[in-house]
Amino acid sequence: MTLSQLQERYRKRMLNVWLFRSFLFFKIPLGWASGMKVIALESDHATTTVAHRWLNQNPFRSMYFAVMAMAAELSTGAIALMAIEGIKPGIASIIVGMDGEFVKRATTRVKFTCAEGNKVFEAVEKCMASGESETVKLRTEGITADGTVVAVFHFTWSFKQRQKKY
Repeated sequence: MTLSQLQERYRKRMLNVWLFRSFLFFKIPLGWASGMKVIALESDHATTTVAHRWLNQNPFRSMYFAVMAMAAELSTGAIALMAIEGIKPGIASIIVGMDGEFVKRATTRVKFTCAEGNKVFEAVEKCMASGESETVKLRTEGITADGTVVAVFHFTWSFKQRQKKY
């Protein structure tokens, strides 16, 4: 399989409700409990969503900030994982920085969209070419159904190629 075929297979798995929910259940149980979903995933953008509900709320009856951060991180992380899918030797990815701005109370479903996927693929290519660590800062914006921006997050991802095993 070519690299692009492996990345397409990863994309389809992430968008398959049952496979994604199973992944969350076994690997990120709090994501499963919160009801996070990936609703769009392409090489240049990703959109995730999480609903405001009793389990996700804070004492002020709005969505708990950590739930929003989790869904926001997924909108950047899904692209990052797709970019490194199938690369040999593998590339390690980790978040090295995060900041968030909470603009308005989130009391309904929130969609987080990261439209900077091209930056991730460029960083991974540079990492593979140079063998050096590369970082990229990605912006994701949380919007309600009526178009209200409720939160803006920035996640800084680091990519580093693993050593070849002989």
